Amino acid sequence: MRTTAELEERLARPSAGLVEDLGGLDGDIMILGAGGKLGPSLVRLALNALSAGGGDRRVIAVSRFSEPGLADALREAGATVAPADVADERALRDLPDAANVVFLVGAKFGTQGREHATWFTNAYLPGRVADRFRGARIAALSTGNVYPLVPVTSGGSTEDTPTGPVGDYAMSCLGRERVLTHFSETHGTPMALIRLNYAVELRYGVLVDLAQKVLAGEPVDLTTGQVNVVWQGYANEVTLRSLRLAGTPPYVLNVTGPELISVRQAAEALGAALGKEPVFTGEEAPTALLSNASRCHRLFGYPELTPAELIEHTARWVAGGGPLLGKPTKFERRDGRF
Repeated sequence: MRTTAELEERLARPSAGLVEDLGGLDGDIMILGAGGKLGPSLVRLALNALSAGGGDRRVIAVSRFSEPGLADALREAGATVAPADVADERALRDLPDAANVVFLVGAKFGTQGREHATWFTNAYLPGRVADRFRGARIAALSTGNVYPLVPVTSGGSTEDTPTGPVGDYAMSCLGRERVLTHFSETHGTPMALIRLNYAVELRYGVLVDLAQKVLAGEPVDLTTGQVNVVWQGYANEVTLRSLRLAGTPPYVLNVTGPELISVRQAAEALGAALGKEPVFTGEEAPTALLSNASRCHRLFGYPELTPAELIEHTARWVAGGGPLLGKPTKFERRDGRF
């Protein structure tokens, strides 16, 4: 993967399992939040999977589409584009019905000082969407931030670990889950909640954050010394395939890679590939935000790209001046303030 076109093609390459699972669903698939950092590649992945499986079902891409040209690009790829701000009651009401809904809308950064807006987007708005699409099957993106920091020796939080969100962002995301669960049980709407930890591709993610710091000679903070990462293409695939798991109450699924990644070792590997010696600050804390996604791996197998391959691709991309999204993960924050 050396060009944006090659990266986009890899992100949108469906597995046989995805083709089979989407083939077993009836009706159109609507992606709410299709203009975010995950949305475009997920839309293209769904389009390719449905095309490979035959049939004429639609993928409806819904977003405000603030990025110039994105709506046209998705339309050219085969999506039915529906420009709309789902926070607007009339716009939400006027959207077409769909049998399957993937809900990607959320707010993370800029929480500090705008907590009210974060709660509106992450907790109130999902309820409005769930009420509007009460007759659909819904897969909703959540986050591993709903869990507490756990010992790095624990193997990470499982779906049965008691939640313990830190900070307004994480609390509002747990609020999202609680509100969606209410509507699932009230209306009988089958749902799946995807607790995703640190998806990465070559334009953003934990590895891009580390590569940029190493290349710039900036110190890498080791306090959060262990992380999970997962290839974005795998996370997109699992999100779509989770529609088949949706139930009442919602089916909860951790999504991340199987490995525990040492921040120090990842920075050193990136440094070796970039020809730069990393600079470190701080010492590894005994706890971190970590998830155990073994249930996901039993259901869907392991991600196609290993951490070593992701590090190699990321280093080559960053060193070559490949385009970046400019959205740091702030994974090192331990106080929940993003």
